[in-house]
Amino acid sequence: MKGKIGLIVGLGAGYVLGTRAGRERYEQIRTQWQKVWDLDPVQEQVGKVQEFARSQAAAVPGAVWNGAVKVVKSVSGSGTPGQKLDSAIDATKDAADDVADAREDSSDNKSSSDTAKKPGSGAAASSSGSAGKGTAKKNGS
Repeated sequence: MKGKIGLIVGLGAGYVLGTRAGRERYEQIRTQWQKVWDLDPVQEQVGKVQEFARSQAAAVPGAVWNGAVKVVKSVSGSGTPGQKLDSAIDATKDAADDVADAREDSSDNKSSSDTAKKPGSGAAASSSGSAGKGTAKKNGS
């Protein structure tokens, strides 16, 4: 689905940028595009995308920063250079897992809040399922 939308947008942009019909045709296309852009269903989807982007932007940088701090602390600790390297590698792997978990958590929160808005949806089952995955992952490590 994403590929089809990207293709349509790309074709439209290419046509607009590459058209030889002149300024008048460009203005007609731009006016039609503006009408579509201003439709309520389109703006509703734009709002959802913006909300999702904000939630992603809020969750991931904190995990990245904490991971960077862990790596620096592991390198600045005592031990041989080989031990420091091993410690840094382990801290980097842990930090990468933390960032992935933060991204997943923000995605899970977004999708569970969307399903909670729909009547008759299994929001409780979906959130308990994601908690089960995280528990199994940590116990297996």
